[in-house]
Amino acid sequence: MGMTDPIADLLTRIRNASAVNHEKVLIPASNLKLRIVNLLMQEGFVRNFKIVKDNRQDVICVYLKYMHDNSPVITHLERISKPGRRAYVKAKNIPSVRSGLGVAILSTSRGVMTDAQARALHLGGEHICSVW
Repeated sequence: MGMTDPIADLLTRIRNASAVNHEKVLIPASNLKLRIVNLLMQEGFVRNFKIVKDNRQDVICVYLKYMHDNSPVITHLERISKPGRRAYVKAKNIPSVRSGLGVAILSTSRGVMTDAQARALHLGGEHICSVW
């Protein structure tokens, strides 16, 4: 039995680990997950990540980021497009997340990118998730 939504699993693992102040969280690797985690790092939501080689499936080790008071930097991580109900947005309808304080992650024809990057390139795509 496979997992129906590996992206939801990725987001849940990060949410759960942040909630209990873990330093890092391990996630089974895939190209899409790596791109999402890389964007989370670029946008300052996670500290760092590395790929841990494994015999079967590589694992992404994500180092979580916390504020000075140890509260997680990520307060909200939400899956928007789901396997049963995909959510696509046109370039002009890309949502602004929390008035620009948050980030929408989209999968476009030119790769996985943030809402700002997609807007700049006038690209729509699948709205994978939102973070703030």
